[in-house]
Amino acid sequence: MKLGITLRHILLFVVACYTTSAMALEPFIVKDIRVEGIQRTDAGTVFNYLPVKVGDTMTDEKATQAIKSLYGTGFFKDVRIEVDQDVLVITLQERAAIADITFSGNKSFPSDKMKDGLKQIGLSEGLIFDRSMLDKAEQEIKRQYLSQGKYGASVKTVVSPMERNRVGIRFDIEEGAVSKIRSINIVGNQSFETKALLEQFKLTTPDWLSWWNKNDQYSKQKLTADLETLRSFYMNQGYLEFNIESTQVSITPDKRDIYITVNISEGEKYTVTDVKLAGEMLLPEDEARKLISVESGEVFNRQKVTDSSKAINDRLGNDGYAFANVNAVPDVNKDAHTVAFTFFVDPGRRVYVRRINLTGNTRTRDDVLRREMRQLESAWYGADKIERSKQRLDRLQFFSDVNVETPAVPGTTDQVDLNINVTEKSTGSVMFGAGLSSAEGVVFGVTVNQNNFLGTGNRVSAQVNTGKVNTVYSLSYTDPYFTPDGISRGFDVYRRDVDTSRLSGNIGSYSTSSYGTGVRFGVPLNERDSVGAGLTFDYTSVDLTSSSPIQYRRYCNGNNSNSTDGCENNSLLLNLSWAHDTRDNVLFPNKGVYQRISSEIGLPGLDLQYYKIEYKHSWYKDVTPSVTLMLNGEAGYGDSYGDNPFPFFKNFYIGGVNNVRGYQTSAIGPRFYDSVNDRGYAVGGTKRLMGNAELFFPVPGMKDSKQLRLSTFFDAGSVAGDYKYQVGGVDRTLSTSVTDLRYSVGLGVSWFSPFGPIKLVLAKALNAKNETEDPNKPYNDDKTQILQFQMGSQF
Repeated sequence: MKLGITLRHILLFVVACYTTSAMALEPFIVKDIRVEGIQRTDAGTVFNYLPVKVGDTMTDEKATQAIKSLYGTGFFKDVRIEVDQDVLVITLQERAAIADITFSGNKSFPSDKMKDGLKQIGLSEGLIFDRSMLDKAEQEIKRQYLSQGKYGASVKTVVSPMERNRVGIRFDIEEGAVSKIRSINIVGNQSFETKALLEQFKLTTPDWLSWWNKNDQYSKQKLTADLETLRSFYMNQGYLEFNIESTQVSITPDKRDIYITVNISEGEKYTVTDVKLAGEMLLPEDEARKLISVESGEVFNRQKVTDSSKAINDRLGNDGYAFANVNAVPDVNKDAHTVAFTFFVDPGRRVYVRRINLTGNTRTRDDVLRREMRQLESAWYGADKIERSKQRLDRLQFFSDVNVETPAVPGTTDQVDLNINVTEKSTGSVMFGAGLSSAEGVVFGVTVNQNNFLGTGNRVSAQVNTGKVNTVYSLSYTDPYFTPDGISRGFDVYRRDVDTSRLSGNIGSYSTSSYGTGVRFGVPLNERDSVGAGLTFDYTSVDLTSSSPIQYRRYCNGNNSNSTDGCENNSLLLNLSWAHDTRDNVLFPNKGVYQRISSEIGLPGLDLQYYKIEYKHSWYKDVTPSVTLMLNGEAGYGDSYGDNPFPFFKNFYIGGVNNVRGYQTSAIGPRFYDSVNDRGYAVGGTKRLMGNAELFFPVPGMKDSKQLRLSTFFDAGSVAGDYKYQVGGVDRTLSTSVTDLRYSVGLGVSWFSPFGPIKLVLAKALNAKNETEDPNKPYNDDKTQILQFQMGSQF
């Protein structure tokens, strides 16, 4: 009975709110409208919400509509309508506005970031104050702290009235300490040790890297992902019936320590007894079976089953069957612990791409994107062509994100559209940088690049890089689509200065200044192969000193080996190359092959008549998802074919942080004794051979880092040639072989830091040769270097 009376009184009160303010209005013509009580709201805003204007007839119905309309704005907490001699009087009481939002005690999140977060839920300075939003704001702030593992965080809100019907809101925050995972316990495991299972988890108890990766802070999402990883681990080991029975997460009363317990049931290990194919087979059965990696007689592996279904699905997608479905149905024998699989293939309808729609490219022209498309409009759908198109757009480096969708065309069963949305990024840069190298010392550089000049996809670059050994000034322009078929054309102008006297005494002293200009072309043969050709006119002046080796002085001055005069050389250089690239990533490849053959030929008719040929072959294999094996081999050969000898400043050198580590830069190879300076100089050679085997792996605790990785390596290399010298005035020749290799092993760190790439190497030379200096003939005296480094881009 009391409840009934209460509800009736509430109902009467609500009705009174509408009727008392507009009770028994006699219809009248509105001569004027007056608004009272407003402090912040503009009168025009009120007029916009009124259903009546001056000159209209005011009625009870319109008065009720006006009250509802003004209440509905949310600006007012009280609305009254009165009449004063045919003047409509609107009396309003505004709701308070939020004048200020402040925070105290927040150390983990800056106040401006917290304000941005609250704005997303409707609480912001200048908005109408709604007390119901405070609880929501408190929960949002707590949620942010929970994401950082601070389960003891508390939030209190203080609302302070201010002048002009405004309020100030202050959030008093006690962050508390970060809750740490103190124990992760797995119960029920018999086949694997707990330590091996915990290695599958990203969540860990505190260790030396926890300050960086925060993996000792509990997250429900992370735990869910870890449990799925654990399930996959067991499934891939044959445990078909594996199950996670329960998971308990407990926290101590002081909210500092978290304990996780996972109860599992392993079940029995299953063996595959048979693999069959069924359904509509559009592929030859032999070809389809080659795509299935599951074999009869082996232990069940869920990953292999998933990969097999995907391989068949992708193969059908390449032929236009975009909606193919391949389902692996198991036939489980629980008594014998065996399982047989039947792959049911449903190709669906073959579809073609109706239209390619491009969005997001506000600066880049459409044709720059379309020329990278390998999937064509009005052609059969090809999953491999679409994926290759996406890869080519990514490799342009014009976009931070490339999103591809293939929605079905409404009203059809055999058509899809290819929607490509790109997010453009800045393609122009002016970089003022510095590098540091154990060989070059400090290197300063200024680089101006525009890789997408005026949205055309053309590249313009200007560089100035100065080091104590190498100095480069260059300007280049490249049109990657000089022809519609993808033939590129580029122009280069450069100056390069080399001063070997500043290279730690490893190389015979000389300096060169080269000026040149050239044109080059690149011709794609297919998606992975290309050839290049270029023609460059080069002028090189050689300066010698009294400490320059006799071989250098003879090159410039014939038999007058005592002269320190230099020489000048004009040459017309022909560059030819072929490249094959299947790497999945240019910076940090995980798999694929890169091959390149390049040649440099000094054409007849000018001073330099020589040729150099180089070959490089790099092979990458992902041993595990985070470990990559790299095998690299390089060979080079040079010789002259005219009257003049092979130019010594074109010799090959080896040794240093970028080839055979553990040896000083260019330190490997025969040396000649210089009596003036009482030391030996390496002179390089016309033959070069090098090999590297390197295993790349992530930094422990940072498996997902794309910027930092470790490596262990084995290097081998040598240079060789025919070296002329004199003994007692008689000319002699020493011929060496590139099979006289030097070896080294070591550890390396590569980091693509915000300051540029950094490389740090700790290496040990295994068979350095240190012969006694002999002023009468070439000798070996390899200079070693245990610690080597390079910071910044070396051009």
